Amino acid sequence: MGVMTSMAKLGWLGTVWLTRLSRPATDRAVYRHVLRHTPRRILELGLGTLVRTERLLRLATRSAQGEIRYVGLDRFEGRDPSDPPGVSLKQAHRMLHPLGRVQLVPGNVDSSLARLCNQLGQFDLVLVSADNDERYLERSWFFIQRLVSAETTVLVETGASGPWQVLPRATLEKRAASAVLKRAS
Repeated sequence: MGVMTSMAKLGWLGTVWLTRLSRPATDRAVYRHVLRHTPRRILELGLGTLVRTERLLRLATRSAQGEIRYVGLDRFEGRDPSDPPGVSLKQAHRMLHPLGRVQLVPGNVDSSLARLCNQLGQFDLVLVSADNDERYLERSWFFIQRLVSAETTVLVETGASGPWQVLPRATLEKRAASAVLKRAS
């Protein structure tokens, strides 16, 4: 938190630190994307320890110069012992609500998206963390496809502490179709 407070006070220098020197280095691509494209509606699947999320929201709020709509889906207290570390839903609310219009949804990503998909609308940026269980994520692509527009960027973390990559629209559509076919069989 001390680094974030310092970054907010430093302005330009804090932004340079975040996009060029912050750890983990793989998250820098996400921060640079936020600076270039100024998303106002962000969906994140898998929040982890909230370091990335808190930095992302502070940066997005500053670059968009207005209120940000953020929806975060995570297992929170429902994490298995084998899952990567994370925070409780209460901790996440306490840390993120001062940063914008935040909606946090507990549960597996597939069931959470199935429940809320029609109410969420479309997003400018979708982040899919590698922390998500692949079984649940595989069933989520159909719902993610419904939450994106032609201008939406979908960034997928390629592995635990792996780089973030843009998921092309054609790949998203293939994954969504595959999910539908698996449900039908």
